[in-house]
Amino acid sequence: MYEIITVSLGLVVSISLLLGGIPIAVAVGLAGVLTLLLNEGLGSLNAISFIIWGSVNNASLSSLPLFILMAEFMLRSGVSDSYYSGMSQLIRKAPGGLLQTNIASCSLFAAISGSSVATAAAIGGVAIPRQRKDGYDLAMACGSIAAGGTLGILIPPSIVMIIYATFSELSVAKLFAAGMVPGLLLTVMFMVYIAARCIIDPSLAPKMPPAEKGWLWKGIKNIAPMAGLMVIILGSIFLGIATPTEAAGLGAFLAAVISWVVSRPPLRALGQALMNTIVISSSILFIVIGAFIFNYAIQTAGITAQLTNWVVTLDLNVYTFLVLMLIFYFILGCLVDSIGMIVMTVPLLLPILIAYGIDLIWFGVVLVIAVELGQITPPVGINLYVVDQISKAGIATVIRGVAPYFVIIILFLVLLTIFPDIATWLPSMM
Repeated sequence: MYEIITVSLGLVVSISLLLGGIPIAVAVGLAGVLTLLLNEGLGSLNAISFIIWGSVNNASLSSLPLFILMAEFMLRSGVSDSYYSGMSQLIRKAPGGLLQTNIASCSLFAAISGSSVATAAAIGGVAIPRQRKDGYDLAMACGSIAAGGTLGILIPPSIVMIIYATFSELSVAKLFAAGMVPGLLLTVMFMVYIAARCIIDPSLAPKMPPAEKGWLWKGIKNIAPMAGLMVIILGSIFLGIATPTEAAGLGAFLAAVISWVVSRPPLRALGQALMNTIVISSSILFIVIGAFIFNYAIQTAGITAQLTNWVVTLDLNVYTFLVLMLIFYFILGCLVDSIGMIVMTVPLLLPILIAYGIDLIWFGVVLVIAVELGQITPPVGINLYVVDQISKAGIATVIRGVAPYFVIIILFLVLLTIFPDIATWLPSMM
């Protein structure tokens, strides 16, 4: 009983610090240190140096800074502008026009950036000013960017999946494969929704102007660098030619070459890309270190075993458990960012998932989709504020635009639960 009280106190301290604006790495790490001190005394702190080394000495994490560097090179090169223009040429006849381009562009850009926020910011910065000028419904434009940006953490390479693989000790390559089909299927569902809305109410999206001469070639040429980079990276991983780390290194090198060929960015821009990579990677690694300290504290206290036994004694069926877990993530998404949600909950959930016999790769996809919902959950989903900052439309307009996508994602979770092969088929073929 004492151990449960101490861990609960640690969680309360952690959440209080988060709400107070303290970085998640500090909040979670301090909660772990406090729990260790209360349960094991000062001597337990001797283990922290070993925990720090063990947490970052991890093969799954080695690909993380390289994928971030690859995305930074592409963002700094201005490739996103020409890429969006090319995508708009290729799908110009689809009902919804540039709204469809928003979703299609986000889905492919997600495979490069691996980040929801980066995807929404890069595509939104190009798309929303143009669509405002052309007379598109602003709520529809903002909603498609905010929701499309969430594909950045599902379609590989995904930073969130790398973090999940670190804690669950699963293959990063198989998790990437598991996210591929659900990511593409969810993209199609978003595009079908836009098409249906715009067929019912054509005023939401004005007709595209007549195609220019050579539009097909121009479109292919503009998206080729991004599409080619994605095919090389994911193809080398899925075919077993390269590990995720090797593919990330190759991707970073090719992204540097593409950025130089396309726009000849100044050395200052490349230096900024390197600096941003260091800052982002360091921030994530500090979060991982804090989470491992907290994980060690709750394991030492025996809480994971007690929690697993308690949940099992409730005699919930697996579907009831999943529904309750998703409701928990919806609420948590209003308070904590995607990486924070993973590091705070996965160590506690893994023994329970194993006890229920839930496939951990399938659950990884479900978890990432639940985290996606957190990114667009009103009132504090981070993608809502990224799009609002770009569009200046007002947060109420963004929420109104994104609400239907929230429903679509929930329906997709139901579909994924009924047909788990959507996520598990491709990894089983590797």
